[in-house]
Amino acid sequence: MILSFTCCKQITRQVQSPVTIGTIEYQGYGATLDAQSVMSMVNLAAAYESMTLSDTVYTKVEGKIKEVCSKKGCWMTLDMGSGNDIMVRFKDYSFFMPLDAEGAVIVSGKAFVSETSVDDLKHYAEDAGATQAAIEAIVSPKKIYTFEAVGVLLAI
Repeated sequence: MILSFTCCKQITRQVQSPVTIGTIEYQGYGATLDAQSVMSMVNLAAAYESMTLSDTVYTKVEGKIKEVCSKKGCWMTLDMGSGNDIMVRFKDYSFFMPLDAEGAVIVSGKAFVSETSVDDLKHYAEDAGATQAAIEAIVSPKKIYTFEAVGVLLAI
C-alpha cells in the first residue's frame, strides 16, 4: 500500500480594506499599519551603512517598489538610492504582494544586513525573469540590505 500526501501552502494576500492617509489611498497587506513614525529612506540607508550582520532595526519606512517576484509576489525590492536596493520578504511567508505591484509603499518590520548565497541569488534572478546568461554570471555571495515585513501599505 502506498500513501501519498500533498500539501501546498496557500498563497494568501491578507488584504485589508483600503485606507486613506493624507491624500493617498493605500491597500494593506499582512498586519494592519498606520503611517505614524515612518523613517525616511535616507535615514534607513544611513542605518544600514553602520550595521553588522547581527544588528536589527525595527521600523517603518516609505519607499518605491523596484521589482516584485513574478511567480508569487513573495518578495520585492525597494530602491534605496545610490545604486542599492532593499530585499523585502514577508514574515513567515504569510502574505504576498500582487504580481503587478508598483509605486509607493510603506513597509513595517525589521531591517537587517544579511549575506545571500549564490544559490539564493540565482533563484531570485530566475524569479525576476533574468536571462540565463545573467543567472550564470552570479558566482559569489552578496551583502544584502534585508527587510522582513509584517505589513505593507501599497499606494493605489
